[in-house]
Amino acid sequence: MKIPTTTRRTLLGAGGFAVAGALGISGPPKSPTRTAHGGSAEELARRFYKAWEQKDWGPFDVLLADDFTFTSANDDDHISKSAFKSNCWETQRDYIHHFDIERLFSQGDEAFVKYLCHTTNGKTFRNVEYVRTRGERVESIECYFGGRSTFPSAVSLGKS
Repeated sequence: MKIPTTTRRTLLGAGGFAVAGALGISGPPKSPTRTAHGGSAEELARRFYKAWEQKDWGPFDVLLADDFTFTSANDDDHISKSAFKSNCWETQRDYIHHFDIERLFSQGDEAFVKYLCHTTNGKTFRNVEYVRTRGERVESIECYFGGRSTFPSAVSLGKS
């Protein structure tokens, strides 16, 4: 099978959009950007979602920066790590079975994650989160719900 080739002359003849498009999709996939201490934003985000399955605060305590903040449409405006623990983790952990990460895009110390969360009673919901990292820790998360009531307990209790 012959692989078609494109020359710069052909691309320039096709116009600027063709050049931009070709440049955006050509070349091998890039490896994740490493943070200052060797972890990538992608790896840290994956560890965050995996930690929910353990039902143990210890992995979160190590993973989240001391000045971690969490924001969501559920009246969480840059809440602290301790508020995240009491308002989110302690109230939702028993409803979460696991996450399927459907899309994860990262660059530098940032990642966008789209996931499907499976609850312990077999229901699911989907959200998108923006994750910022610093070193080997998660600095902040902004959660964008699929709907106001798409968090584990609301879905599990039939409030969605």
